[in-house]
Amino acid sequence: MTDETFRLRPVGRVVSPLTDPATAPRQGDEGAPEAYLDFAPQVATALRDLRVGAEVLVLTWLDRARRDVLAVHPRGDASRPETGVFSTRSPHRPNPIGLHRVRVLAVDGLRVRVADLEALDGTPVLDVKPVLGPPDER
Repeated sequence: MTDETFRLRPVGRVVSPLTDPATAPRQGDEGAPEAYLDFAPQVATALRDLRVGAEVLVLTWLDRARRDVLAVHPRGDASRPETGVFSTRSPHRPNPIGLHRVRVLAVDGLRVRVADLEALDGTPVLDVKPVLGPPDER
């Protein structure tokens, strides 16, 4: 592999009541509270077609995750066999990119309210992509 450097720039931040990784839900459908995505003014045009009710994928940079972890006990359960992180949803991994499937509840300028986001308050948002339906609906 070549030694390449990539530069990612956050397009926004998560605003959430979740602040403690130890008590946050592990997945969005496990009791995550409503949260907001606050976007930078430079990406306002990118938000213009987001609609209430849409399901989107939010990519985040899990800035509080460890980057030196290659194997974990899934869900932190030591009774489960250690598994390579590429086969888990662990936040701790070489490139801690979070992938969150959320539902848009409201769009107000640069602020988007979403359901089912388990990311912590202040987490950088890297990108947002639509959830695609069957090929005939794309």
